[in-house]
Amino acid sequence: MIQRKQTVFLFVAVVLTVVCLCMPLCRFTANDDIGSQLVMYNLWLTNAEGGHDFSVWALFAILLVTCPIGLFTIFSFHNRIVQSRFCIFNILLILGWYVVFIIFMLGFSNSLGTRHLAPASVFPLISAILYFLARKAILADEALVRAADRIR
Repeated sequence: MIQRKQTVFLFVAVVLTVVCLCMPLCRFTANDDIGSQLVMYNLWLTNAEGGHDFSVWALFAILLVTCPIGLFTIFSFHNRIVQSRFCIFNILLILGWYVVFIIFMLGFSNSLGTRHLAPASVFPLISAILYFLARKAILADEALVRAADRIR
């Protein structure tokens, strides 16, 4: 069962999550004459001087939890019900990540100025969609196995 399409969905979702952990999410530009800039990553904020502020570590923690769960989901193909539940759990974690991300983004943009989203801020959404597609394929496989058991 490891060669099924849901495995590809799950693997791509984990890869996108890891890539999102490493890339910048948002840039804040001050409205003053200096034009200072602040870059938000999942683990820290980087200011113009290169200093780090670790006040956004919750974003990193949430996505860091989804990676091993996603890998465990790939390798728990013997128990499809557990696999589908882990997909739901990862979707809920990613939705929670977006809630925390929006709270941080709005909080910093009110005090710093304009914000510019980076493409990496969309990767968790794509991962959530892939987890949903994987869950749908997992449940289809489970229905197929149950139908085959009834025929015997």
